[in-house]
Amino acid sequence: VQLVESGGGLVQAGGSLRLSCAASGRTFSNYNMGWFRQAPGKEREFVAAISTSGNRIDYKDSVKGRFTISRDNTKNTVDLQMNSLKPEDTAVYYCAARWAYSDSVARRPIDFGSWGQGTQVTVSS
Repeated sequence: VQLVESGGGLVQAGGSLRLSCAASGRTFSNYNMGWFRQAPGKEREFVAAISTSGNRIDYKDSVKGRFTISRDNTKNTVDLQMNSLKPEDTAVYYCAARWAYSDSVARRPIDFGSWGQGTQVTVSS
């Protein structure tokens, strides 16, 4: 499956952004999806994940209550709504897909076989 992210940009602290990831090439509903981020000099880290049905969702603790992941299996998209953004949210954000053996979520980058090119999110203080 091919993934293309969009929606990144520059925003002031406290602001909002909505990232979108468009999938193509395979049956989107067969994939569990995730969002990851990587800041300069740091390892790629888990942000949020959603199962094939959308019934199972997981978040990194520091984004709970601020970020919302959702998917639309009819449009082959997965979104990440980010509210109350903080400077420490600054990173390149990646969409990732994991072939779904079950309706589950995963956190490890190694569990995801397909990745987008990333979109930059910069939060100014």
